[in-house]
Amino acid sequence: MSEEKNEHSNAENPSIFTGLKLGPLKKTAAGIPAVLSSFRHIFDEAGILRGLKALNKLNQKGGFDCPSCAWPDPDDERSGIAEYCENGAKAVADEATAKQLDAHFFASNSVTELANLSDYDIGRHGRVAAPMYLPKGATHYQPVSWDAAFAKIAASLNALSSPNEAIFYTSGRTSNEAAFLYQLFVREYGTNNLPDCSNMCHESSSIALGESLGVGKGSVKLEDFYEAEVILILGQNPGTNHPRMLTALQKAKANGAVIISINPLPETGLMGFDNPQKLKGVLGIDSALTDIFLQVKLNGDMALLQAIEILLAAEEAKAPGTVFDKQFIEQHTEEADNFFNHLAKQNLDALVLASGVELPQIRETAAILATKNKIIACWAMGLTQHTNAVDTIKEIVNLLLLKGSIGKPGAGTCPVRGHSNVQGDRTMGIFEKPSQALLRSIENNFDFTPPKEHGYDVVDAIKAMHNGNAKLFFAMGGNFLSATPDTLYSATALRNCLLTVHVSTKLNRSHLVHGAEALILPTLGRSDRDTMNGEDQFVSCENSMSVVQQSKGILKPVSEKLLSEPVIVCKLAKATLGNKSKVNWDKYLEHYDHIRNDIEKTIPGFSNYNRRVRIPGGFYLPNCNREGKFDTSTQKAQFNIAVFKPTPVAADELMMMTIRSHDQFNTTIYGLNDRYRGIYNERRIIMMNQLDMNKRLLKNRDVVDLFNNVDGIERVAHKFIVVPYPIPEGCTATYFPETNVLVPISSVAIKSNTPVSKLVVIKVVRHIE
Repeated sequence: MSEEKNEHSNAENPSIFTGLKLGPLKKTAAGIPAVLSSFRHIFDEAGILRGLKALNKLNQKGGFDCPSCAWPDPDDERSGIAEYCENGAKAVADEATAKQLDAHFFASNSVTELANLSDYDIGRHGRVAAPMYLPKGATHYQPVSWDAAFAKIAASLNALSSPNEAIFYTSGRTSNEAAFLYQLFVREYGTNNLPDCSNMCHESSSIALGESLGVGKGSVKLEDFYEAEVILILGQNPGTNHPRMLTALQKAKANGAVIISINPLPETGLMGFDNPQKLKGVLGIDSALTDIFLQVKLNGDMALLQAIEILLAAEEAKAPGTVFDKQFIEQHTEEADNFFNHLAKQNLDALVLASGVELPQIRETAAILATKNKIIACWAMGLTQHTNAVDTIKEIVNLLLLKGSIGKPGAGTCPVRGHSNVQGDRTMGIFEKPSQALLRSIENNFDFTPPKEHGYDVVDAIKAMHNGNAKLFFAMGGNFLSATPDTLYSATALRNCLLTVHVSTKLNRSHLVHGAEALILPTLGRSDRDTMNGEDQFVSCENSMSVVQQSKGILKPVSEKLLSEPVIVCKLAKATLGNKSKVNWDKYLEHYDHIRNDIEKTIPGFSNYNRRVRIPGGFYLPNCNREGKFDTSTQKAQFNIAVFKPTPVAADELMMMTIRSHDQFNTTIYGLNDRYRGIYNERRIIMMNQLDMNKRLLKNRDVVDLFNNVDGIERVAHKFIVVPYPIPEGCTATYFPETNVLVPISSVAIKSNTPVSKLVVIKVVRHIE
């Protein structure tokens, strides 16, 4: 078994800092450097022929969906040059690698030896080529047949005292077909313990939008960007996390849109974009994106939004009906009077101070918004991972409602999802709190009564495993340990399990911090050809704008022992439920069309699924907000009343947010460079304001330890290099998963229970050997 010191990524045995290089911040994103980086990664991992074959079909009609972010593809013609970005190419390179981890690799490398590696080094070894089993007390994974693996899981599940002792996690990479089958199996087994990665990212968005507007998804289409007058981008770094969004922003700007970026860091992708498919982009001409950059303090967004609303209300009072859309407010909203009364009681100066933005800049922003009515608001985890995340997102909705900017072309909500089918998985029923409508539909179509008791989300699942109430953990994709908060606590939770199982493409840290027994089940990736009964199959995904389209892999799998996720679920269900099951799992093993037929019967919006998903480009799911309708209890949009409460921070403390580097997607580390931020060859860094460094007598490249103390528990991340950076005073930034160890399990967003990774109170102390 792996040792305690290896419970997270190099927290106790960090690398010696000999290679850190610092350079200037880049002024523009993408361009020729992004092209070169893309091809370097794809050719190094997959080779020239295999790599080019994959890239030529990536995000193309009839090809496969990018395994990276959920930004939508154009509805009309796709680019004939490249319909992908640098990080999409890196994701495909990571998946399409020709490297294999076979029985010899696992026999030659113990779990402890592998756990001593960094997350980057763990992922570099290649694709898991066959099912692997770690017996109780063993030091090495060993080969196991698929039948024996399914029998082991089935026996373990059926031996539990209650189905609620099992946890079934889902990653956002899982297709619609696999997700539907997975939730169907889990519910027939008898539990709603279906935590998923959405619990850690956009759960706050789903709740805020659901309560305010009646739909927990964004309302805009890609074409709305081209009609927008103003685009607000809050808590998002599209240059690294959603690079193809930059093309839409550039087109919107050319059409006259004003782009206002709100973020604690001056991210390169917010400031400028060199489109490598345009001559001007190659030459670096006309690359500016953001018109106004508002550099908020960590969690200063709500205060900023309320300050803007106060200024807008003042202008509306001077000339009623010229700033706010009174007709829209009267006809389509509720609680407006209470909201205005609340707003009148707020202190503008206090809100300005809390936001960290100077009042003249806020006035400039309000002056622009006052005259515009087609406004799109985009946001990501910079908003969703705060204690007040739900209320902050509702404050965005408040602003849009004041302007009547929902339900018209060029306007609406746009939560930008971070994983390519995380939204689709929720649509398919991956949710620990299923609606009564979904449960009734399952019962009517499959003749069994699914459980009605709510299950565990991610945080509650970790707690249940930690205290012994959950004893088996099954993950459909993902790298659970590296994605979750409070790493030592989460590691102990996994170690408390009798069995941990991971359906995976590549080795990751979650395979090395395990239960008494462990299994790795290797699966096909998005780019892999999926052949069943002599016929190539395809799956489908839903993007951030509710477009469902097919994804068909084209590469020969690196091993004949890989199974697709739908097949894994069907075979596991048969082994576990046996003749007791009311579901015809064998039918699904004949052709994926049968899965889609049953999705059509069970999930609203999927009529004629098999026909429409074969239409190039797919189809849109219904969204009443696009039509100016609101599926709330009163059929009206709801204004929300929230009071901003600053986080208490002592004089010797700082606020820290965790972020991705440019060579990273979620927990997958592609390299050690953060090119846009000018940080190279090192990940254990902390970005600090120079004034905060001066107060602590720290200088560039000093080595420090980071401490957090919550609930009487001292958490520490050792040996981080100080890097001066243009971040607001009192704020710092570090990469995850390296500093997840500092995020307390008890620190969660109100209502959504999302871990608060964007505001962790820390102390920075000079490291002493």
